[in-house]
Amino acid sequence: MKNKHFETQAIRAQMERSENNEHSTPLYLTSSFIFDTAEDMRAAFNDESDAYIYSRYVNPNTSEFINKVCLLEGAEAGFATATGMAAIFTTFMSILKSGDHVISCSSVFGATHAVFTKYFPKWNISYSYFNTNNVIEIEKLIKPETKFIYLETPTNPAIELIDLEVVGALAKKHNLLLIVDNCFATPYLQQPIKYGADLVIHSATKYMDGQGRVLGGVVVGKKELINDVYLFGRLTGPSLSPFNAWVLSKSLETLALRMDRHCENALHVAKALEGNSKLENVSYPFLPSHPNYNIAKKQMKAGGGIITITVKGGYEAAKLFLDKLQMIKISPNLGDARSIVTHPASSTHCKLSEAERLTVGITPGLIRVSIGLENKEDILNDLLQALK
Repeated sequence: MKNKHFETQAIRAQMERSENNEHSTPLYLTSSFIFDTAEDMRAAFNDESDAYIYSRYVNPNTSEFINKVCLLEGAEAGFATATGMAAIFTTFMSILKSGDHVISCSSVFGATHAVFTKYFPKWNISYSYFNTNNVIEIEKLIKPETKFIYLETPTNPAIELIDLEVVGALAKKHNLLLIVDNCFATPYLQQPIKYGADLVIHSATKYMDGQGRVLGGVVVGKKELINDVYLFGRLTGPSLSPFNAWVLSKSLETLALRMDRHCENALHVAKALEGNSKLENVSYPFLPSHPNYNIAKKQMKAGGGIITITVKGGYEAAKLFLDKLQMIKISPNLGDARSIVTHPASSTHCKLSEAERLTVGITPGLIRVSIGLENKEDILNDLLQALK
Protein backbone atom coordinates (compact mmCIF):
# COMPACT_ATOMS: atom_id res chain seq x y z
CA MET A 1 0.00 0.00 0.00
CA LYS A 2 2.92 2.38 0.61
CA ASN A 3 3.41 2.98 -3.10
CA LYS A 4 -0.23 3.86 -3.73
CA HIS A 5 -1.58 7.39 -3.94
CA PHE A 6 -3.18 9.08 -0.93
CA GLU A 7 -6.77 8.56 -2.12
CA THR A 8 -6.18 4.84 -2.77
CA GLN A 9 -4.57 4.28 0.61
CA ALA A 10 -7.46 5.98 2.39
CA ILE A 11 -9.97 3.69 0.68
CA ARG A 12 -8.13 0.39 0.30
CA ALA A 13 -6.20 0.17 3.57
CA GLN A 14 -8.65 -1.88 5.59
CA MET A 15 -8.16 -4.69 8.05
CA GLU A 16 -8.21 -8.31 6.94
CA ARG A 17 -11.64 -9.71 6.20
CA SER A 18 -13.25 -12.18 8.58
CA GLU A 19 -14.45 -15.64 7.59
CA ASN A 20 -17.63 -13.94 6.32
CA ASN A 21 -15.59 -12.25 3.56
CA GLU A 22 -17.42 -8.92 3.94
CA HIS A 23 -16.76 -6.11 1.46
CA SER A 24 -17.21 -3.33 4.01
CA THR A 25 -15.53 -3.49 7.40
CA PRO A 26 -17.99 -4.68 10.05
CA LEU A 27 -18.52 -3.09 13.45
CA TYR A 28 -16.93 -4.85 16.40
CA LEU A 29 -19.16 -3.68 19.25
CA THR A 30 -17.63 -5.77 21.98
CA SER A 31 -16.04 -4.76 25.24
CA SER A 32 -13.68 -7.74 25.37
CA PHE A 33 -12.41 -10.79 23.51
CA ILE A 34 -12.17 -14.46 24.44
CA PHE A 35 -9.25 -16.91 24.41
CA ASP A 36 -9.25 -20.57 23.50
CA THR A 37 -6.78 -21.49 26.24
CA ALA A 38 -5.30 -20.05 29.43
CA GLU A 39 -1.93 -19.98 27.67
CA ASP A 40 -3.37 -17.83 24.86
CA MET A 41 -4.58 -15.31 27.42
CA ARG A 42 -1.23 -15.31 29.25
CA ALA A 43 0.64 -14.72 25.99
CA ALA A 44 -1.65 -11.84 25.02
CA PHE A 45 -1.25 -10.05 28.36
CA ASN A 46 2.51 -10.50 28.21
CA ASP A 47 2.77 -8.98 24.72
CA GLU A 48 3.76 -12.27 23.16
CA SER A 49 0.90 -12.26 20.67
CA ASP A 50 -1.19 -9.77 18.71
CA ALA A 51 -4.49 -11.10 20.03
CA TYR A 52 -7.18 -8.59 20.94
CA ILE A 53 -7.83 -8.41 24.69
CA TYR A 54 -10.11 -5.54 25.64
CA SER A 55 -11.52 -2.67 23.60
CA ARG A 56 -10.05 -0.11 25.99
CA TYR A 57 -6.65 -1.32 24.75
CA VAL A 58 -7.38 -1.81 21.07
CA ASN A 59 -10.20 -3.11 18.88
CA PRO A 60 -10.31 -4.19 15.20
CA ASN A 61 -12.11 -0.95 14.30
CA THR A 62 -9.65 1.30 16.12
CA SER A 63 -6.78 -0.69 14.61
CA GLU A 64 -8.05 -0.03 11.09
CA PHE A 65 -8.50 3.69 11.74
CA ILE A 66 -5.02 3.99 13.27
CA ASN A 67 -3.38 2.05 10.45
CA LYS A 68 -4.99 4.31 7.85
CA VAL A 69 -3.82 7.49 9.57
CA CYS A 70 -0.31 6.04 9.88
CA LEU A 71 -0.24 5.32 6.16
CA LEU A 72 -1.51 8.79 5.27
CA GLU A 73 0.93 10.57 7.62
CA GLY A 74 3.91 8.32 6.92
CA ALA A 75 4.08 7.18 10.57
CA GLU A 76 5.24 3.93 12.14
CA ALA A 77 2.50 3.50 14.75
CA GLY A 78 -0.39 5.27 16.43
CA PHE A 79 -2.97 5.39 19.19
CA ALA A 80 -6.60 6.54 18.92
CA THR A 81 -8.41 8.48 21.63
CA ALA A 82 -11.92 9.61 22.50
CA THR A 83 -11.28 13.25 21.51
CA GLY A 84 -8.59 15.48 20.06
CA MET A 85 -7.81 16.93 23.49
CA ALA A 86 -7.47 13.40 24.86
CA ALA A 87 -4.85 12.77 22.17
CA ILE A 88 -2.97 15.95 23.16
CA PHE A 89 -3.14 15.27 26.91
CA THR A 90 -2.25 11.58 26.56
CA THR A 91 0.75 12.49 24.42
CA PHE A 92 1.97 15.12 26.88
CA MET A 93 1.57 12.93 29.95
CA SER A 94 3.21 9.89 28.38
CA ILE A 95 6.37 11.93 27.73
CA LEU A 96 6.64 14.49 30.54
CA LYS A 97 7.64 14.17 34.18
CA SER A 98 7.89 16.64 37.04
CA GLY A 99 10.60 19.22 36.36
CA ASP A 100 10.37 19.03 32.57
CA HIS A 101 10.00 22.05 30.32
CA VAL A 102 8.05 22.49 27.05
CA ILE A 103 8.40 25.04 24.25
CA SER A 104 5.24 25.84 22.32
CA CYS A 105 4.07 28.31 19.73
CA SER A 106 2.07 31.05 21.41
CA SER A 107 -0.99 30.56 19.22
CA VAL A 108 -2.62 27.29 20.25
CA PHE A 109 -6.13 25.97 20.77
CA GLY A 110 -7.73 27.44 23.90
CA ALA A 111 -7.97 24.10 25.72
CA THR A 112 -4.30 23.35 25.00
CA HIS A 113 -3.39 26.74 26.44
CA ALA A 114 -5.41 25.85 29.56
CA VAL A 115 -3.44 22.61 29.99
CA PHE A 116 -0.21 24.62 29.87
CA THR A 117 -1.34 27.37 32.22
CA LYS A 118 -3.69 25.64 34.65
CA TYR A 119 -2.48 22.06 34.97
CA PHE A 120 1.22 21.99 34.11
CA PRO A 121 2.08 24.05 37.23
CA LYS A 122 0.34 21.43 39.42
CA TRP A 123 2.83 18.85 38.21
CA ASN A 124 5.86 21.14 38.25
CA ILE A 125 6.05 21.23 34.47
CA SER A 126 7.01 24.59 32.95
CA TYR A 127 6.44 25.99 29.47
CA SER A 128 7.64 28.84 27.27
CA TYR A 129 5.85 30.34 24.29
CA PHE A 130 7.68 31.45 21.16
CA ASN A 131 6.33 34.01 18.75
CA THR A 132 4.76 32.15 15.85
CA ASN A 133 6.41 34.49 13.36
CA ASN A 134 9.87 34.24 14.92
CA VAL A 135 10.88 30.58 15.16
CA ILE A 136 14.56 31.46 15.64
CA GLU A 137 13.47 32.62 19.09
CA ILE A 138 13.08 28.94 20.02
CA GLU A 139 16.84 28.50 20.56
CA LYS A 140 16.85 31.20 23.25
CA LEU A 141 14.12 29.36 25.15
CA ILE A 142 15.80 25.95 25.29
CA LYS A 143 16.76 24.77 28.78
CA PRO A 144 18.53 21.60 29.96
CA GLU A 145 15.14 20.27 31.07
CA THR A 146 13.35 21.05 27.77
CA LYS A 147 11.66 17.92 26.46
CA PHE A 148 9.90 18.88 23.25
CA ILE A 149 8.73 21.62 20.89
CA TYR A 150 4.99 21.70 20.29
CA LEU A 151 3.21 23.63 17.58
CA GLU A 152 0.14 24.02 15.40
CA THR A 153 0.36 25.03 11.76
CA PRO A 154 -1.87 26.56 10.55
CA THR A 155 -2.57 27.93 14.00
CA ASN A 156 -5.98 28.14 15.65
CA PRO A 157 -7.57 30.57 15.11
CA ALA A 158 -5.24 33.17 13.58
CA ILE A 159 -4.24 30.97 10.62
CA GLU A 160 -0.52 31.67 10.98
CA LEU A 161 2.01 29.32 9.38
CA ILE A 162 5.13 27.94 11.03
CA ASP A 163 8.02 26.73 8.90
CA LEU A 164 8.18 23.01 9.70
CA GLU A 165 11.53 22.58 7.95
CA VAL A 166 13.19 25.23 10.14
CA VAL A 167 11.66 23.97 13.41
CA GLY A 168 12.40 20.37 12.49
CA ALA A 169 16.07 21.25 11.98
CA LEU A 170 16.16 23.11 15.32
CA ALA A 171 14.62 20.17 17.16
CA LYS A 172 17.13 17.76 15.64
CA LYS A 173 20.05 20.08 16.37
CA HIS A 174 19.16 20.25 20.07
CA ASN A 175 17.98 16.63 20.39
CA LEU A 176 14.40 17.66 21.19
CA LEU A 177 11.18 15.97 20.17
CA LEU A 178 8.92 17.83 17.74
CA ILE A 179 5.17 17.36 18.17
CA VAL A 180 2.78 18.90 15.62
CA ASP A 181 -0.98 19.37 15.78
CA ASN A 182 -1.90 18.83 12.12
CA CYS A 183 -5.68 19.15 12.56
CA PHE A 184 -6.27 22.17 10.31
CA ALA A 185 -4.21 20.85 7.41
CA THR A 186 -4.98 17.11 7.62
CA PRO A 187 -2.48 14.59 6.22
CA TYR A 188 -3.85 15.28 2.75
CA LEU A 189 -2.48 18.83 2.71
CA GLN A 190 0.60 18.45 4.94
CA GLN A 191 2.75 15.68 6.42
CA PRO A 192 4.87 17.08 9.29
CA ILE A 193 6.86 13.84 9.64
CA LYS A 194 8.55 14.68 6.32
CA TYR A 195 10.00 17.77 8.04
CA GLY A 196 11.22 16.02 11.18
CA ALA A 197 8.14 15.75 13.41
CA ASP A 198 8.33 12.84 15.85
CA LEU A 199 4.62 12.79 16.68
CA VAL A 200 1.59 14.19 14.85
CA ILE A 201 -1.75 14.79 16.56
CA HIS A 202 -5.24 15.18 15.13
CA SER A 203 -8.63 16.04 16.46
CA ALA A 204 -10.43 13.54 14.24
CA THR A 205 -13.65 15.29 15.24
CA LYS A 206 -12.86 17.93 12.63
CA TYR A 207 -11.94 17.19 9.01
CA MET A 208 -11.35 13.46 9.46
CA ASP A 209 -15.01 12.98 10.34
CA GLY A 210 -16.04 15.96 8.24
CA GLN A 211 -19.74 15.87 9.05
CA GLY A 212 -19.97 16.84 12.71
CA ARG A 213 -21.08 13.38 13.84
CA VAL A 214 -18.56 11.85 16.22
CA LEU A 215 -15.69 12.77 18.53
CA GLY A 216 -12.24 11.29 18.16
CA GLY A 217 -8.52 11.88 18.32
CA VAL A 218 -5.36 10.17 17.12
CA VAL A 219 -1.61 10.51 17.60
CA VAL A 220 0.86 8.87 15.21
CA GLY A 221 4.63 8.83 14.87
CA LYS A 222 7.72 6.92 15.92
CA LYS A 223 7.00 3.47 17.30
CA GLU A 224 9.08 3.84 20.46
CA LEU A 225 7.22 7.02 21.42
CA ILE A 226 3.82 5.57 20.54
CA ASN A 227 4.57 2.59 22.80
CA ASP A 228 4.64 5.01 25.74
CA VAL A 229 1.52 6.81 24.51
CA TYR A 230 -0.28 3.48 24.13
CA LEU A 231 0.70 2.30 27.60
CA PHE A 232 -0.46 5.54 29.22
CA GLY A 233 -3.72 5.41 27.25
CA ARG A 234 -4.25 1.73 28.03
CA LEU A 235 -3.87 2.38 31.75
CA THR A 236 -5.82 5.65 32.00
CA GLY A 237 -8.59 4.90 29.51
CA PRO A 238 -9.07 7.80 27.04
CA SER A 239 -9.74 5.25 24.30
CA LEU A 240 -11.76 5.73 21.12
CA SER A 241 -15.01 3.78 20.88
CA PRO A 242 -15.23 1.09 18.16
CA PHE A 243 -18.29 2.78 16.63
CA ASN A 244 -16.57 6.17 16.34
CA ALA A 245 -13.47 4.49 14.93
CA TRP A 246 -15.61 2.75 12.31
CA VAL A 247 -17.23 6.07 11.32
CA LEU A 248 -13.86 7.84 11.16
CA SER A 249 -12.24 5.10 9.09
CA LYS A 250 -15.10 5.32 6.60
CA SER A 251 -14.80 9.12 6.58
CA LEU A 252 -11.13 8.95 5.62
CA GLU A 253 -12.19 7.39 2.31
CA THR A 254 -13.56 10.77 1.21
CA LEU A 255 -11.03 13.03 2.96
CA ALA A 256 -9.10 13.97 -0.20
CA LEU A 257 -12.28 14.65 -2.15
CA ARG A 258 -13.70 16.79 0.66
CA MET A 259 -10.50 18.73 1.28
CA ASP A 260 -10.21 19.61 -2.41
CA ARG A 261 -13.68 21.17 -2.22
CA HIS A 262 -13.05 22.87 1.14
CA CYS A 263 -9.87 24.46 -0.27
CA GLU A 264 -11.47 25.49 -3.56
CA ASN A 265 -14.39 27.12 -1.74
CA ALA A 266 -12.19 28.80 0.87
CA LEU A 267 -9.84 30.34 -1.69
CA HIS A 268 -12.80 31.64 -3.72
CA VAL A 269 -14.44 33.22 -0.67
CA ALA A 270 -11.16 34.69 0.63
CA LYS A 271 -10.38 36.31 -2.73
CA ALA A 272 -13.89 37.72 -3.00
CA LEU A 273 -13.88 39.18 0.52
CA GLU A 274 -10.40 40.68 0.35
CA GLY A 275 -10.69 44.44 0.16
CA ASN A 276 -14.29 44.54 1.39
CA SER A 277 -14.95 47.95 2.97
CA LYS A 278 -16.53 46.39 6.09
CA LEU A 279 -13.44 44.28 6.84
CA GLU A 280 -10.08 45.20 8.30
CA ASN A 281 -8.45 42.00 7.14
CA VAL A 282 -8.98 38.67 5.39
CA SER A 283 -6.51 35.89 6.17
CA TYR A 284 -6.04 32.67 4.21
CA PRO A 285 -2.75 30.79 3.69
CA PHE A 286 -2.96 30.69 -0.10
CA LEU A 287 -3.73 34.39 -0.52
CA PRO A 288 -0.54 36.14 -1.73
CA SER A 289 -1.26 38.84 0.86
CA HIS A 290 -0.87 36.36 3.72
CA PRO A 291 2.40 37.10 5.57
CA ASN A 292 3.29 33.38 5.58
CA TYR A 293 2.22 32.73 1.99
CA ASN A 294 5.64 31.37 0.94
CA ILE A 295 5.72 28.95 3.88
CA ALA A 296 2.21 27.74 3.05
CA LYS A 297 3.15 27.14 -0.59
CA LYS A 298 6.27 25.23 0.48
CA GLN A 299 4.73 22.80 2.94
CA MET A 300 1.01 22.62 2.09
CA LYS A 301 -0.72 21.16 -0.96
CA ALA A 302 -3.48 23.78 -0.66
CA GLY A 303 -4.62 26.38 1.84
CA GLY A 304 -7.17 24.41 3.86
CA GLY A 305 -10.78 25.17 4.69
CA ILE A 306 -10.42 27.91 7.31
CA ILE A 307 -10.33 31.65 6.70
CA THR A 308 -10.46 34.48 9.21
CA ILE A 309 -12.06 37.86 8.68
CA THR A 310 -11.75 40.88 10.95
CA VAL A 311 -14.89 42.99 11.03
CA LYS A 312 -14.48 46.73 11.46
CA GLY A 313 -16.09 47.99 14.67
CA GLY A 314 -14.86 45.37 17.14
CA TYR A 315 -17.02 42.97 19.11
CA GLU A 316 -20.34 44.75 18.64
CA ALA A 317 -19.93 44.79 14.86
CA ALA A 318 -18.76 41.16 14.89
CA LYS A 319 -21.78 40.14 16.98
CA LEU A 320 -24.15 41.93 14.60
CA PHE A 321 -22.50 40.21 11.63
CA LEU A 322 -22.89 36.77 13.25
CA ASP A 323 -26.54 37.39 14.06
CA LYS A 324 -27.28 38.50 10.48
CA LEU A 325 -26.05 35.27 8.89
CA GLN A 326 -28.86 33.19 7.44
CA MET A 327 -27.42 29.93 6.12
CA ILE A 328 -24.13 29.73 8.01
CA LYS A 329 -24.53 28.81 11.67
CA ILE A 330 -22.57 29.77 14.80
CA SER A 331 -20.75 26.81 16.36
CA PRO A 332 -17.41 26.13 18.08
CA ASN A 333 -16.73 23.23 15.71
CA LEU A 334 -14.93 23.30 12.35
CA GLY A 335 -14.14 21.03 9.43
CA ASP A 336 -17.80 20.22 8.82
CA ALA A 337 -19.60 19.78 5.49
CA ARG A 338 -21.64 22.78 6.66
CA SER A 339 -20.02 26.21 6.85
CA ILE A 340 -19.56 27.40 10.43
CA VAL A 341 -18.56 30.69 12.06
CA THR A 342 -16.98 31.25 15.47
CA HIS A 343 -16.04 34.36 17.43
CA PRO A 344 -12.86 33.15 19.21
CA ALA A 345 -12.50 36.07 21.64
CA SER A 346 -15.87 35.36 23.25
CA SER A 347 -15.90 31.56 22.92
CA THR A 348 -13.00 29.18 22.22
CA HIS A 349 -10.35 31.59 23.55
CA CYS A 350 -12.43 33.53 26.08
CA LYS A 351 -10.37 32.21 29.03
CA LEU A 352 -7.28 34.02 27.74
CA SER A 353 -6.71 37.54 28.98
CA GLU A 354 -7.23 40.35 26.48
CA ALA A 355 -3.47 40.88 26.34
CA GLU A 356 -2.88 37.17 25.65
CA ARG A 357 -5.48 37.19 22.88
CA LEU A 358 -4.03 40.26 21.21
CA THR A 359 -0.55 38.73 21.36
CA VAL A 360 -1.71 35.84 19.17
CA GLY A 361 -3.84 37.97 16.84
CA ILE A 362 -7.26 37.37 18.36
CA THR A 363 -8.86 40.79 18.13
CA PRO A 364 -12.46 41.64 19.17
CA GLY A 365 -13.54 41.73 15.52
CA LEU A 366 -11.92 38.44 14.44
CA ILE A 367 -14.26 35.78 13.02
CA ARG A 368 -13.10 32.25 12.19
CA VAL A 369 -14.99 30.89 9.19
CA SER A 370 -14.90 27.16 8.52
CA ILE A 371 -15.81 26.98 4.85
CA GLY A 372 -18.04 24.00 4.10
CA LEU A 373 -18.97 22.00 1.03
CA GLU A 374 -21.98 24.05 -0.05
CA ASN A 375 -21.89 25.90 -3.35
CA LYS A 376 -19.18 28.53 -3.02
CA GLU A 377 -21.43 31.32 -4.28
CA ASP A 378 -24.07 30.52 -1.67
CA ILE A 379 -21.44 30.68 1.08
CA LEU A 380 -20.08 33.95 -0.23
CA ASN A 381 -23.52 35.53 -0.67
CA ASP A 382 -24.50 34.76 2.92
CA LEU A 383 -21.30 36.37 4.22
CA LEU A 384 -21.77 39.41 2.00
CA GLN A 385 -25.40 40.01 2.98
CA ALA A 386 -24.45 39.80 6.67
CA LEU A 387 -21.65 42.33 6.15
CA LYS A 388 -24.14 44.78 4.61
